[in-house]
Amino acid sequence: MSEEFSGNSKKIDGWQEYKEKDKVSLAVQKNPERKQLLSKQINQLDLEKVNSVKDLVDNFKGMSIQARNIGTCAEIMEEMLADGDRPTIFLGLSGALIAGGLRKVISDMVKNNLVDVIVSTGAVLYQDFYQGLGHKHYKGDSNTDDLLLRDLLIDRIYDTYVDEIKFDQTDHEIADWLETLEPKDYSSRELLYLLGKQIKDEESILYQASKNNVPVFSPALCDSSIGIGYTIYYSRHKDEPLNKRVTLDMIRDNYEVLQIVDKSKKTGAIYVGGGTPKNWINDAVVMASYVRKREIDGHFYIFQITTDVPHWGGLSGSTLKEAQSWGKIYKKATKQMVFVEASVALPLIVGSVIQKPELYKDRSRLNLKWNWNELESIY
Repeated sequence: MSEEFSGNSKKIDGWQEYKEKDKVSLAVQKNPERKQLLSKQINQLDLEKVNSVKDLVDNFKGMSIQARNIGTCAEIMEEMLADGDRPTIFLGLSGALIAGGLRKVISDMVKNNLVDVIVSTGAVLYQDFYQGLGHKHYKGDSNTDDLLLRDLLIDRIYDTYVDEIKFDQTDHEIADWLETLEPKDYSSRELLYLLGKQIKDEESILYQASKNNVPVFSPALCDSSIGIGYTIYYSRHKDEPLNKRVTLDMIRDNYEVLQIVDKSKKTGAIYVGGGTPKNWINDAVVMASYVRKREIDGHFYIFQITTDVPHWGGLSGSTLKEAQSWGKIYKKATKQMVFVEASVALPLIVGSVIQKPELYKDRSRLNLKWNWNELESIY
């Protein structure tokens, strides 16, 4: 009997404890901050109601994890395009984007006036030019015998194959094209504009950029097959004086890009991958501040697609928040990173925006007027 009573006593004590907690719980439930934090439900994706990329990405905005991050990136892009101050939008490109099948996605961004300045690795631009000559990328196998590929003169980019013979031809075509240029000092922007004029393929990034007066910079142009073609040219003319050959002035690139930042009312940036293009677009803010001797706010809008992560300490994974400590991104910038491979994320983000033509159909193009290395006007 005493044991039963003891058990009942414990149950009663437990009930009293629960009641006390319940009083606290009721008080907390009235907290307005709690109500605010629990005010937005997660959207449960209903694929039966999704009829377009736009529908899918708009639904992503109410979901979680990387789906929400993709939705937020699309939202930032929409805000950049809708901003009445007409921000200058920089596009940074790195990674196996052409091998991954994104060539037309990127050229459509230029064609539809979604970006104003491109900063790219040389490899992306080389492979764009390579395809512009009619050469192709082919489906491959990441587990193939690479020594066999070597014997067959086939190069592998993860699960994509390219023709080494055609690469060799393209390198030499670039060298031969340089022979046709006036011997003088060039920035990468000027060279790439002229290279784009050699392409007749409307799906080419360089073609659309040259056609629409969108400057393309490649601050690491030497680290690419364009650089290899240039080296072939250089080997032919290395003993000639500078004024008798085509020279590439990479510091002139710095001076040219800082002028774009300086003359823009606002700037925004889209980073596909990271590396040199990301750092260089961010550094353009610092360069403009130093050279113009005035405080530049930094990029107002910015998002990055990457598969790298911050804790390795590398540039491609470094957070956009970290860049604020350097003054490269505006203190109150709208920013987001999405940790998804670019061949998946970029078509979703760009596709959703392209399906909203009201955002960009009336957006004016920049009208950059250059006098050699001086940018006279931008609007």
